[in-house]
Amino acid sequence: MKPQLEAIPFSENSNILAYEYVGNHFDAPWHVHPQCELTYIVKSKGTKFIGDYVSSYEAGELVLLNSNLPHCWKNENNADEESISIVIQWNKEIFTSIPELAELHDMMKQASRGILFQAATTTSILSNLKSLPQLKSAEQYLVLLSILLKLSKAEFFLLSNAKFTKELPWEHNNRMAIIHDFVATNYHDPISLHQVSNMVNLSQQAFSRCFKKMMGRSFFIYLNEYRINLAAKMLIDTDMTVADIAYKCGFETLPFFFKKFKTQYDTSPNLYRKQHATKSS
Repeated sequence: MKPQLEAIPFSENSNILAYEYVGNHFDAPWHVHPQCELTYIVKSKGTKFIGDYVSSYEAGELVLLNSNLPHCWKNENNADEESISIVIQWNKEIFTSIPELAELHDMMKQASRGILFQAATTTSILSNLKSLPQLKSAEQYLVLLSILLKLSKAEFFLLSNAKFTKELPWEHNNRMAIIHDFVATNYHDPISLHQVSNMVNLSQQAFSRCFKKMMGRSFFIYLNEYRINLAAKMLIDTDMTVADIAYKCGFETLPFFFKKFKTQYDTSPNLYRKQHATKSS
């Protein structure tokens, strides 16, 4: 696998790239780029990785990323629908440091941890956001500026605990891409530290240090969070029993599954299912 430092294909005399992605799945691996990014999920569900943050995502989410923040979106393995997103990427220097843009620049500093906006905020800018891929030059610039100014006045949720303000070592991103893809494919099976460390040609001790530096937690905490996020989606989307979901997501014992679920969602799997059934009814 090639090192995942993404080059943004700007057209000539442009500092903004806006497009709608449509495909069977989001195929971008764990990657970074020096540009800022605003991503709106039109259609898809799965798990998002923003810096050291791991959580589920679904249609309607709007996420803002500052430059050099590692990220990727992974579809659920059993998702058979199209995946659609609107992505806007821009060079961070296009908005000058003037007092009138102070709130925008403050928001972008916080976006070094990744920002998730509330649904009401997203709805208010959605029409302009969807128009960006069709706009060009100054008109595209002005609409993007108006969107970011409106977002800078809204409430939002910070994602990653760590800030990623500098380019990360090339080889670290390559290793994380390999691990992310492996976990997404094999989460339901037993996974050992020996297995994953060998995949990236590190000793177990070196791998553990590298992973914790990148993700802010141990590999097995990350793995359990990934499995719990998938289990939470299955509790909502399927009629499978809690036990079947636990085993399908790679947990070997029910007590351990219940403990980890309680830690992550502050409730039991059964109550979580009931709460979301009530919301959707």
